Amino acid sequence: MSLAFVDWHSVFVPEIGVPEIVVRGTIMYLAMFAILRFIARRQTGNFGPADLLVIVLIADAAQNGLGKDYSSVTEGIGLVLTIVAWEYALDWLAWRFPALRPWLSVPPLKIIEDGRAIQSALDREMLSEAELLGQLREHQIERVSDVKVARLEGDGRLSVIKKSGA
Repeated sequence: MSLAFVDWHSVFVPEIGVPEIVVRGTIMYLAMFAILRFIARRQTGNFGPADLLVIVLIADAAQNGLGKDYSSVTEGIGLVLTIVAWEYALDWLAWRFPALRPWLSVPPLKIIEDGRAIQSALDREMLSEAELLGQLREHQIERVSDVKVARLEGDGRLSVIKKSGA
């Protein structure tokens, strides 16, 4: 195969008909919209590692129903529903059975206490002092010494309690 050769026919002519592409795309979009709108309610804007995993898996599963591998739309929707159901089940288990929470979610990590950064925690998370200060500035805090306690939450957000008077 020559690098200069381009099969223009395969570039522009779909393997499945255009109406089928439109129907598959419409059904998958509406199904994904309904699933994510009504089933997967979570805090918007706070994505942790598990949320990212679910998004990637849903994208891959939805692709199956869009026609590339000639899977049916029903198979694609079934895969997406399975992934969302597992995410919901794990969230429900963590909520219902507190003893499972350490296994099912990442606990917060204290990184500042009484105005001092906990270096071992910063090292463990590979968080530099500059990055820590950047996150503190997002909370309108200029110095580590102004913080009573700060924790790196399981979803990557930094929660901060200022010292009184700071």
